[in-house]
Amino acid sequence: MGSAEVGKAEIGLCGLAVMGQNLALNVASKGFPISVYNRSYSKTEQCVTRASKEKLGDKLTGYDDLEAFVASLQRPRNVVLLVKAGAPVDATIEALLKHLEPGDAIIDGGNEWYQNTEERQRRVLEEKGVLYMGMGVSGGEEGARNGPSMMPGGNKEVWERVRPVLSKVAAQVDDGPCVTYIGKGGAGNFVKMVHNGIEYGDMQLIAEAYDVLKTLGGLTNAELESCFSEWNKGELESFLVETSATIFSKKDDQLPEGTDEYLVDKILDKTGMKGTGKWTVQQAAELSVAGGTIAASLDARFLSGLKDERVKASEFYGKLGLAEPKPLEAVEKEQLMNDVKQALFASKICSYAQGMNIIKAKSLEQEWDIPMGELARIWKGGCIIRAGFLDQIKQAYQTNPELKNLLMDPSFANAMVTRQGAWRRVVAMAVQSGVSVPGMSTSLAYFDSYRRHSLPANLVQAQRDFFGSHTYQRTDRPDTEWFHTLWSDAQSADSITTTGYNN
Repeated sequence: MGSAEVGKAEIGLCGLAVMGQNLALNVASKGFPISVYNRSYSKTEQCVTRASKEKLGDKLTGYDDLEAFVASLQRPRNVVLLVKAGAPVDATIEALLKHLEPGDAIIDGGNEWYQNTEERQRRVLEEKGVLYMGMGVSGGEEGARNGPSMMPGGNKEVWERVRPVLSKVAAQVDDGPCVTYIGKGGAGNFVKMVHNGIEYGDMQLIAEAYDVLKTLGGLTNAELESCFSEWNKGELESFLVETSATIFSKKDDQLPEGTDEYLVDKILDKTGMKGTGKWTVQQAAELSVAGGTIAASLDARFLSGLKDERVKASEFYGKLGLAEPKPLEAVEKEQLMNDVKQALFASKICSYAQGMNIIKAKSLEQEWDIPMGELARIWKGGCIIRAGFLDQIKQAYQTNPELKNLLMDPSFANAMVTRQGAWRRVVAMAVQSGVSVPGMSTSLAYFDSYRRHSLPANLVQAQRDFFGSHTYQRTDRPDTEWFHTLWSDAQSADSITTTGYNN
């Protein structure tokens, strides 16, 4: 990070909510002097007190004045922001620019829209000669304190300056720290956004596995805990499967003593969201990349929000003879658990494949040159979607850097073939029983569509030509030729051939 100035902090951090405090303590615990600042000084005091309790007071210094905070940093200064995305970030930048000098750097660690990051990169460089980097940070408060996965993108000079700190602060896995330079511009924020989209899909798929096992298999919470704990020892090993097992075991501590009930059963079935999943689906559409599993997870959250309507609809359709799903008679629990395990794994492959394809398409569009294999590597630790099979994804891209889709990697292809029978049984059982599995069924549809030589899109294209003269190509003619047909007697002209035209 350049030549050290005696008595100066190597890095500064603005924004001391839970994530900011934990990341600051993480930096200090790795031996790097850090200065911290928060607009409301009470949070700064809280962070300083925590540092003192953890015997890190000699490495962490709090400031109630922004100018003094900036003056405490080594030149060129590097300031990390962990402030709510949008207007609060802009306000913090404006305040910082009054004190920063050309060559200093701002590193935004929030979940920001990538184009906002790119606009700020241009603006602060033009206004003050200040460098800017957007950095995705994943892992929640635990990750921030003990080692997150970090996705920095933007000015590469800034990356080289902060690399020694970030490499120590990040989660550590068998093949290195969970941080790498993602690419130019807003690449870091974009990758973090899609990471969150994959996270949406992962959570939905796990929730569907839970629903099938509980609703149709009749598994108790104790059985679910045992099942998910066992899954976490094998190919489904992941943070989200592990935490789900823990959730199933948690008893409700808000009830009178001696009451033996589980907390998960008391939680309202309405899911919140922060927006990154929606952005991911929007970008998939903009890039013409299929992202059905992620989109299905977003729709599931929207539908969960209609709790009052769903309660009324349940009563309404109950009177029409459609009762709520219930455990199936004579179900073999061990067989069901094994089938759901296979279905979950196959569905997850599709979800990750979709997310990686969105990133790859954007990287090509923006010329970011994102290292796909490295993404899988840095997601192996610290982040929410960390999972054992990320090693396979890393290996797939290392073996074939031009890999079009994870489904074309031999190891993943074999996994799909050997699991598709169980996958179909689970989806069919759920559909026949009235249990919605939008993630699993959409993943299956994605797999089945991707591996088909011919799809019914020929009819769709003919329909488009019929009502909108959008033209079509023929299987027996060069792909540079486009055709338009007058399909009905009401259309009296002859067929028109247009070469090299595409609408």
